[in-house]
Amino acid sequence: MSYTQIKFSSQNKPDFIIELRKKVKDYFETNKLSKYGNPGIVAKSVLMTLVYFTPYVLMVAGVIQTLPMILLSFIMMGLGMAGLGMVLMHDSNHGTFSKNPRINRFLSNSLYFLGGFPPTWQYQHNTLHHGYTNIHGHDGDINPAGILRFSPHNPLKKIHKYQHLYAWFLYGLMTISWITTKDFKQYFSYKKSGAVLSGTKSNTQMILELVISKVLYYAIFLVIPLIVLPIAWYWILLFFFIMHFATGLMLSSIFQTAHVMPTSQYPLPDEDGNIENNWAVHQLLTTSNYAPESRIFSWLIGGLNYQVEHHLFPNISHVHYRNIAHIVKGTALEHGLPYYVQPSFLHAVKSHASMLKSLGR
Repeated sequence: MSYTQIKFSSQNKPDFIIELRKKVKDYFETNKLSKYGNPGIVAKSVLMTLVYFTPYVLMVAGVIQTLPMILLSFIMMGLGMAGLGMVLMHDSNHGTFSKNPRINRFLSNSLYFLGGFPPTWQYQHNTLHHGYTNIHGHDGDINPAGILRFSPHNPLKKIHKYQHLYAWFLYGLMTISWITTKDFKQYFSYKKSGAVLSGTKSNTQMILELVISKVLYYAIFLVIPLIVLPIAWYWILLFFFIMHFATGLMLSSIFQTAHVMPTSQYPLPDEDGNIENNWAVHQLLTTSNYAPESRIFSWLIGGLNYQVEHHLFPNISHVHYRNIAHIVKGTALEHGLPYYVQPSFLHAVKSHASMLKSLGR
């Protein structure tokens, strides 16, 4: 089935999203606010950029030279990499960092500094994940490597019985996959399915850009440290791995606890590609929030604990999610619809682990 064949019903609770959008629009107009980012997101992006690049510069410049400090620097870079992705790259990718589309397009290219390839990630995330959340065969986020089972519609293997134990190690390999094979596999898979990844560049240009971006990433973040840092090459390779492991574990844990949960539904389309719910109701049934009272945590992860709001309003910057959450929750409950939320990130992780265990058996 091609992605364009999925059709959401317009019959189930059609007034919900109409009323909700009006209330949210009124909130912005009443408070004279822009739906885009504010000075706070700029300051936060600068901070995350510094956390990512400052340790690198200090190491390459010879300021940091001891083995323990170099290890600490790579770990800090891993945290900064995750923060940069969640705060700057994610919002700009959705066109919400700035009201200027050119600025958003430019800043979305920050993914290159994380080892990823913007065109494939944007298609996977914006089109497939947001468009077809938790739909088997369409949302790539619930269709990982065969030794992980995120959907009850995926084949069950004996090894899945233990996935609630080993999944966390594989989560740490998320960005390792980005910088090696995943972008290439996705690019050719998406092109084969007929996806348009660029409206201006040819296939040859796209492939060349993909290859060059990987070469430059390795040259900057691996080859240069191998040449200039005063420690053995095997330590640098290990620390480079640790950096990506920290990033991957953080990003995977934050994203998977929003959709692979005991409350999550995994609706299947009928033979004609129809889904029984409309798109907005579908988002409520497949998405969960967590830690709504943790302001510092929410600030650090770019508001991604408000996944319900993000999926219903991907065109609004994350800096506003906390303030519109009560509107979304109240409207959902008024229409007899669920609004799933875990009280803390720890609760969300535990529930996710429980779901992994359930899916494995």
